[in-house]
Amino acid sequence: MSSVGINFGTDGWRAVIAEDFTFANVDRVAQATAEHWKKRRPKGIRKRVVIGCDRRFLADQFAERVAEVFAGNGFEVVLGDSPAPTPAISFAVKAEKAVGGIVITASHNPAAFCGYKLKGHFGGSADSETSQAVETLLDAKPVKALDLNLAKRKQLVRIKDLHAPHARATCKLVDFDLVANSGLRFAHDALFGVGAGAFEKILSGTQCKVTTLNGEHDPFFGGIHPEPIVHNYGPSAAYLRKHPHDLCLVTDGDADRVGGMDGRGNAMTTHQIICLLLHHYIVNRGERGRVVKALTTTSMVDRICEAHGLELVETGVGFKYICAEMQKGDVLLGFEESGGIGFPGHIPERDGILAGLVLLELLATEKTSVNKLLAKIEKQFGPHRYDRLDTHFPLEKRAKLMRHCAAHPPGKLAGSPVRGVKAFDGVKYIAANGAWLMLRGSGTEPILRIYAEAKSDAEAKKLIRLGVKLTKQV
Repeated sequence: MSSVGINFGTDGWRAVIAEDFTFANVDRVAQATAEHWKKRRPKGIRKRVVIGCDRRFLADQFAERVAEVFAGNGFEVVLGDSPAPTPAISFAVKAEKAVGGIVITASHNPAAFCGYKLKGHFGGSADSETSQAVETLLDAKPVKALDLNLAKRKQLVRIKDLHAPHARATCKLVDFDLVANSGLRFAHDALFGVGAGAFEKILSGTQCKVTTLNGEHDPFFGGIHPEPIVHNYGPSAAYLRKHPHDLCLVTDGDADRVGGMDGRGNAMTTHQIICLLLHHYIVNRGERGRVVKALTTTSMVDRICEAHGLELVETGVGFKYICAEMQKGDVLLGFEESGGIGFPGHIPERDGILAGLVLLELLATEKTSVNKLLAKIEKQFGPHRYDRLDTHFPLEKRAKLMRHCAAHPPGKLAGSPVRGVKAFDGVKYIAANGAWLMLRGSGTEPILRIYAEAKSDAEAKKLIRLGVKLTKQV
């Protein structure tokens, strides 16, 4: 059987359910993963795997099938007893000293998709080498599987609650008593994803009032993509205008990424949330360390690091690169533009649940509104306005376009001379005044993403138009 259609992108394999994402193809990928982990198991790590899923159509059954394949290959399997956030599954991988983990999720993708995320023994996204090794091993050996009930009887498969251990761990990473006694009114838009109810459970019995929005289990995600972007906030924003809260956190389909609104339904960007968290760790917590950000993240992070004398590391797009830096140690925080945030003293993994608790800790500490906090940071570091456009562009022309763009940078951006070009993941132009423009292709689709940041919305939009013009050169 051909392996066409099974390609690992920036975070696992994703495909349309019943087209390429079938039980037969999941069997093949699971067998290839088992073959890889049989050969590559670090010292002190068990022949054990953790398997979990999100709320997508058939995700629980796909997870059970993966468990049968791993049991058939002689692995001990820890299988989640219900859909769980990706960071909870990653946490279990590390806690169980497992060789790795598999999460059946397509994260923020539309309801038609499902996916297969690979997690390393360290509790974070598997590196590119692991993904490539699994692709190489597709169909190398016939699929071996053991019936789930038989595997349970043989104690090869153990069913476990993956939520509670993760929740306990996140509570230890914040001043939980401060949050518990703050009396904050906090809303959480779960976007029909697996994070629904997480904050209600964690903060039950405290003085905080938690309102969960879009918490129903709906495999169609209410007709939206479960992505924390303003386009998906309409109904929740209308609710908040009528019922004000102190803050509204938004998590994506598998609750590893975060977005948000103020308490009255005005959208906050992921970049604003990132800068709030960085401010909190440096100013309120008094912590130090290297700061890691993906290329497409706001340059306000650069300004904050400069002001506080912190080393800044810039990586390619994909949390696996941030994960690699976090494993080296001495990282204060790790960020990506899409709302993935990694925290010290935890797993090297993005965690939307922990991000929400830290934001509550910030509000409880400063005892002021999120809008006043944002205004204070902007006054200190200047306005940073961001824009992005995803446009169709032929895959076969992309390499040529990237070479051309790297060799022929524009003279100016937003009226300021271009002083730098970074070409290690797409092409990014940086101007002397801090404005920047970046072009980068999707890992698996004929889509070109154009990103820009400047001092005003109008200038950012003008940079996006320049980006579109650049694509016409090839």
